[in-house]
Amino acid sequence: MTPTTQKALLVVSKGANFVLATRPVPKPGPRQVLIKVESVALNPLDWAVTTRGLLMKSFPSVGGSDGAGTIEGLGEGATGVQKGDRVLFQCLDYTSDRGAFQQYAIADAHRISKIPSNLSFDEAATVPLGLATAAVGLYAPKAPMGGAALTPPWVEGGKDKYKDQPALVTGGSSSVGQFGEVTCSLMSHKAPTHIQSLNSPAIQLLKLSGFNPIISTSSARNFDYVRVAGATHVIDYHTTPYASLRAAVEKITSAPIPVIYDAISSEDSQRACWDILAPNGAIVVTTGMRQPVVGKPGEDAEDGKHLARVYGSVDIVKDVEFGNQLHASLTGLLESGALKPNKVEILSNGLAGVLDGVARFGRGEVSGVKLVAHVDATP
Repeated sequence: MTPTTQKALLVVSKGANFVLATRPVPKPGPRQVLIKVESVALNPLDWAVTTRGLLMKSFPSVGGSDGAGTIEGLGEGATGVQKGDRVLFQCLDYTSDRGAFQQYAIADAHRISKIPSNLSFDEAATVPLGLATAAVGLYAPKAPMGGAALTPPWVEGGKDKYKDQPALVTGGSSSVGQFGEVTCSLMSHKAPTHIQSLNSPAIQLLKLSGFNPIISTSSARNFDYVRVAGATHVIDYHTTPYASLRAAVEKITSAPIPVIYDAISSEDSQRACWDILAPNGAIVVTTGMRQPVVGKPGEDAEDGKHLARVYGSVDIVKDVEFGNQLHASLTGLLESGALKPNKVEILSNGLAGVLDGVARFGRGEVSGVKLVAHVDATP
């Protein structure tokens, strides 16, 4: 029997840290499901949520974007799923009933994906936000907060559609998290400009689309992983400044670069990538709430260069069918290994351990893993 109350991490006021408390278990409305949350993944965004109240509409509120668990209950009209299904989900709008950092959360039935048997709850929880940010940026329709409008590899004729066209990804070992760069800019000066979490969804998607070569920047210690994800060439961003990036790319290919995913999106990286981008090409930036310093979001420049300013949720995309297709295809992509989850580090102490994980983001101490907590684990 589903309990009436549950443990949850609450942000009680703007700028306050998470507090472990109790709140009612929500009930699913029409076309919604209630999920018993097993695993939750942390993102740099969680640091900004607590220190700046970013995205919170009211207080107290439950945080957490990414989760995985089992369907506990169905609202009227919820189709395509059933009680007991293992699913992954992303918090839609940071209302308390939908936050991932609690034992039971609400999600829309058409905005969850079943977890294939080859993935654990821990692995599945690492997928939603990073994948959404990469997928929206590359394939969503053009809009002020949209994508580059490439043909997705999960639709008919999309796989390998861009065969042997070159592409560039800055920050190839990034999980391409929503507001990742704006989070860094809010942190102390000791925080790195690039918070890494191995997954490289943008590289994986570009590989599915047939791009080749796929050139990426990364730290030297993550070269091997970035290559496994699909990059054919990797440039060490510690030894190659952005002022020299174009020359480094031209040593690899003389072909024009039609697509660039700038997961770093610092001012320097944006300017370097805009300079490298071919006329009529598209660049995706992850500037979050900051305005880009090149181009105009959602519009083409005089030479046809298009700037896509991405937001890490398919629910923001006006084309509802785009999100439906992605979620409908995701289970198969994960089951086949075409898309792979992040490397996981399990936090101790359940939900209480999220507090330490978020603090580690603030200190710039997270690199090469996705932090995951088991919701029901006891301190």
